[in-house]
Amino acid sequence: MKKFLALALCLVMMLGCAAVAEGIPADEIKVGVILLHDENVGYDYAHILGRDYMKETLGLSDDQIVTEYNIPENEECYDAAIRLVSKGCNIIFADSFGHEDYLKQAAEENPDVQFCHATGYQAASSGLDNLHNFMPSVYESRYVSGIVAGLKLAEVYGADTDAKIGYVGAFSYAEVVSGYTAFFLGVRSICPNVTMEVKYTGSWADQATEREVAQALIEGGCVLISQHADTTGAASACEELGVWHVGYNVGMIDTAPNTTLTSASLKWGPDYAFFVNALINGEELPADRSDGYESDAVWITELNEKTIAAGTQEAVDAAVAAIKDGTLHVFNNATFTVNGETVTSTADIEGFYGVEHMVTDESGVTYFAEQDGFAAPAFSLRIDGITELNTVY
Repeated sequence: MKKFLALALCLVMMLGCAAVAEGIPADEIKVGVILLHDENVGYDYAHILGRDYMKETLGLSDDQIVTEYNIPENEECYDAAIRLVSKGCNIIFADSFGHEDYLKQAAEENPDVQFCHATGYQAASSGLDNLHNFMPSVYESRYVSGIVAGLKLAEVYGADTDAKIGYVGAFSYAEVVSGYTAFFLGVRSICPNVTMEVKYTGSWADQATEREVAQALIEGGCVLISQHADTTGAASACEELGVWHVGYNVGMIDTAPNTTLTSASLKWGPDYAFFVNALINGEELPADRSDGYESDAVWITELNEKTIAAGTQEAVDAAVAAIKDGTLHVFNNATFTVNGETVTSTADIEGFYGVEHMVTDESGVTYFAEQDGFAAPAFSLRIDGITELNTVY
């Protein structure tokens, strides 16, 4: 009897492994994509490029990809996901933070379909094997774009300048806070006395509001503007008013040829390709995935030779190499304070829910390990030198 039970157990385990390892033939897989906007918005265009990279890398045909455009962060996302399921999609991606609850609902109701959400955080705690979060470590390229900005400020005002810069943010979420802090620390690595003001628009993509917010920051004395908002509104304001600019997602030289320096960007293609390829091969899909410079998942766009400071390319190359080899940690706690104090632990700080994000490397450097084991950014510390002019959640 024991031998029979043992054999039965082995058979069940073998069948289970076979089911996992079976996969889906590449010529039979169907991929759904839900986008908040369309190709006219930089963030969504970056996802379109990621989708197309996945299609070309894996050799899929056009009819194996179904895309839902201009899907808002409400019940329409759930409806779009269900439409994609009904069209036979085996795996469905959604690109905006506010899509997550609706994608999660669809995942609960369709356990045989994989759902992959960009910028979210709920997959690991959801208990769902078919819900996944992903986001490249764009804070790394934001830091590098900050170096580009810092070099320009040093060229114009001197490295010891106490100039004020501005940042057009979308919402007061950790994703935005992490990004603007990384940018600021990149600037301060060149100009340590610079300060920054942040103002939020309350939208991921609102060209008119982004332009107005950038104008307000400039009128308030900011001499350089960057952004975590998805249109060229801030760039156009900077070009009109003659203020230096660093963009996001896509290069903005065409919009601001005389003022933009570069843009922090990220490549979604490796993540799209990873998840679809894993499904094809019958491999386990992780709850969270995040990659940075080491996987060519983040970058800064073309440097504007008309505006950048001398030596910028060399400084960028050195910073990227240091990030890759682990000798440069963006959130090194020696480079910032909170209320005048060095941060050595996050476990007891409100908002971190007992999670310790501070780690110390072999050389004794303590730093906030952003997106280490988590797809979603977690750095929400408000560091000294940065002032939020409003908050929008």
